[in-house]
Amino acid sequence: EAGVGSAVAAALEAGTVARDALFLQTKFTYQRGQDHRLPYDPGAPLSEQVAQSMASSLVHLGVDYVDSYVLHGPSRSSGLGGADWEVWRAMEALHGDGKARLLGVSNVTLDQLASLCAEAEVTPAFVQNRCFAASGWDSAVRRLCRDNDIVYQGFSLLTANGRELAAPSVTRIAAKTSMTRAQLVFRFALEVGMLPLTGTTSPEHMREDLLCLDMQLDE
Repeated sequence: EAGVGSAVAAALEAGTVARDALFLQTKFTYQRGQDHRLPYDPGAPLSEQVAQSMASSLVHLGVDYVDSYVLHGPSRSSGLGGADWEVWRAMEALHGDGKARLLGVSNVTLDQLASLCAEAEVTPAFVQNRCFAASGWDSAVRRLCRDNDIVYQGFSLLTANGRELAAPSVTRIAAKTSMTRAQLVFRFALEVGMLPLTGTTSPEHMREDLLCLDMQLDE
């Protein structure tokens, strides 16, 4: 976050971009998913942890609001527990205060997302899941997202699907369309309604990936 904040500050100061042209998304993460840079008091109530984590993020990013605040996975593998609802209500409070324009959830199952859609006061605007070809690219969760006007952010599209992307059929399609495998996957994701995420650190790969926005795949 601090590195992103430095880059944002430099870009704003240089006039390269305006704040309202940027989309900044960060997360609240339970203690088990944190490293030594814990952004809150682990002994505090969860609602306070959420508030402290957001305050830390705003300082790191050098802004007074984020565009999207995401719960970095529920506290358990099935269903939503009391901890999850306490955290979500605290996130809803941040939304009400204008510190988080939109809310989201990551690493979520179909039943957990259905519960949020049914019972949350502020329903998620984003779902961010690791996306596997073997499960139909998370088809059931994506369908629920589509039915509830939720943007599905797919991550690990490349790293989670190495075997599938090495298949001869994918090689043939890439050759036919003059795309790299990464471009092919990202374009496919866009065509089926995902917002693909990539974590590349290579400027060359970033430029290649962005070219998929102007590409097309036939049915």
